[in-house]
Amino acid sequence: MKPGIHPDYHQVVFQDANTGKQFLTRSTVTSDRTVEFDGGTYPLVVVDVTADSHPFWTGTNRHLDTAGQVEKFRRRYGTR
Repeated sequence: MKPGIHPDYHQVVFQDANTGKQFLTRSTVTSDRTVEFDGGTYPLVVVDVTADSHPFWTGTNRHLDTAGQVEKFRRRYGTR
């Protein structure tokens, strides 16, 4: 890599704000907060949604009534 043009890529702990679950990964994001994780001290970044709380991954996603939307469209524009 060319020196001096890339951001610092380091280990960071991300924490889900809803569930409190933490995981360690690498990122360029910075934070003033730190946390002890697996015997080391890492910057802590709290995020609103992770795979631990996202409706798609937890199976709690909502299904829309698409049949009603199709009927509404057909009433308005008809079928040709």
